[in-house]
Amino acid sequence: MENFFDSYVFPWIVDIALALAIFFVGRWIVKQLVKLTQRLLRKAKVEDMLVNFISSIVNVVLLLFVIVASLNQLGVDTTSLIALLGAAGLAIGLSLQDSLKNFAAGVMLIVFKPFREGDFVEAAGVAAVVEHIQIFNTIMRTGDNREVIIPNGAIYSGVITNFSARDTRRVDMVFGIGYDDDLRKAKQILAEIIEADERVLKDPAPVIALSELADSSVNFVVRPWVNSADYWAVLWDTTEAVKLRFDEEGISIPYPQMDVHLHKQEEA
Repeated sequence: MENFFDSYVFPWIVDIALALAIFFVGRWIVKQLVKLTQRLLRKAKVEDMLVNFISSIVNVVLLLFVIVASLNQLGVDTTSLIALLGAAGLAIGLSLQDSLKNFAAGVMLIVFKPFREGDFVEAAGVAAVVEHIQIFNTIMRTGDNREVIIPNGAIYSGVITNFSARDTRRVDMVFGIGYDDDLRKAKQILAEIIEADERVLKDPAPVIALSELADSSVNFVVRPWVNSADYWAVLWDTTEAVKLRFDEEGISIPYPQMDVHLHKQEEA
């Protein structure tokens, strides 16, 4: 009986004790490493959402190593277990290919910051305000208060236009007058409207120039610079002011037209 205890029971007790020690000590070390990872990431000014996600991955991976080490101490053949986990991971990765692509794109969006929450952007065919940047999706709000959820992969793989990235924007407008109207007078009116608007910046200077002799009109380009927040207000107010002043000064704004000439052929 004593020989059985020394040969079988005592070694098993030792192996179990060592396995438990490996597990509990390893779990404590994993917690410390996760906390260290979080501190380093926050010190690098990484977004909290990405910090939490990376910390979760580090925690799971390290715990797997601890569990495998504990099982190995008990004499369990972990080779097949590791192979099984690898095959399962591959199968899951293939089945979640699109999700992994969105995840990778979400990480890139958070790290490189082509836009931030609150920016007005055009991405994946949608022009809206960014409300939340999540790991798999970005939530945006349109001008008519619709919520649009776009996969991050669709955003990062396309062209991103960030209208809020710069403090100033140029308002591009085109105004046409008739060929019989006074060219100099129209240009002077446009200049007066732009100069009277306090929201228009002096530097860079606004541009007012004759741009095109079109089929039905003589077209001016009017390009003032404004603060980004004033863009739409200046665009709408200037368009209204030009129409009212042109009407007062008798300057026409022609619409597209076509002259058709009919020739009657006389019979011989």
